[in-house]
Amino acid sequence: MQHVTFDNAGVTMAGNLHLPDGFSEDRSYPAVVSVHPGGGVKEQTAGLYAAQLAREGFVTLAFDASHQGESGGTPRHLEDPASRVEDVRAAVDHLSTLGFVDADRIGVLGICAGAGYAVNATMTDRRIEAVGTISPIDIGAAYRLGWDGAEPVATQLATLDAVAAQRTAEARGADAAVVPYVPETVDETTVPDMAEAHDYYRTPRAQHPNADNRMLFTSIANIYAFDAFHQVETLLTQPLLMVAGSRAGSLWQAEQLLPRANAPRSWPSSRVPGTSPSTTLPSTSTR
Repeated sequence: MQHVTFDNAGVTMAGNLHLPDGFSEDRSYPAVVSVHPGGGVKEQTAGLYAAQLAREGFVTLAFDASHQGESGGTPRHLEDPASRVEDVRAAVDHLSTLGFVDADRIGVLGICAGAGYAVNATMTDRRIEAVGTISPIDIGAAYRLGWDGAEPVATQLATLDAVAAQRTAEARGADAAVVPYVPETVDETTVPDMAEAHDYYRTPRAQHPNADNRMLFTSIANIYAFDAFHQVETLLTQPLLMVAGSRAGSLWQAEQLLPRANAPRSWPSSRVPGTSPSTTLPSTSTR
């Protein structure tokens, strides 16, 4: 593995380039960009997938989102969907400059919110030859509608009122407000997905010093306005692979995306009998 940096419109991005066994700069390899979930960093799930893909023969780049982890960009802790999509394109830029990467065989793999960003980038970047998703999430829908897709409009508008009030307060000198991506504590009322996410991101199991799993509260305005799958019916023509946990609370998002996508697509063959076409994954893989 090599630690690399690359430019993204003046922001220095930090990544880990995972290389296949027996790697030689004289060969030409297919490559994959691995996109981490909201609040994650390259050393967590994106890095796990990158390492496995490298073992399968792919040069794989896992990177930290701009404004997060080791990457540059201010303000810190910003979750801006437009920036996250541009991060993916910049990662493809970097791979295309490497002499040992076959520029005609570059794909993208995204996990959770990273999968939504991966699909969105693929729709408008024709250099990306295929896209894979692990428990795909449109972060805009997840925040507007809630994890289970049932958030009432009144609650959505109240949240936007609170964001607006916070922006005004910060403009007048108040400290920036940050909120967690996953619960900092759990109890018997915590939904199973969030309890598992807490166990992964907020405990020594996979906690990383570069990921405090927080974002600026004012990011929510940008997130609410984002639709990761807008125009997917017409613009996504590259092959699409989807993996989703059959018991995941976010499964509704994958099931809504599947019929909309006109791209060549596939669910893994290892289905759970009697369920929607999906495969159950370990919790560390679905966050």
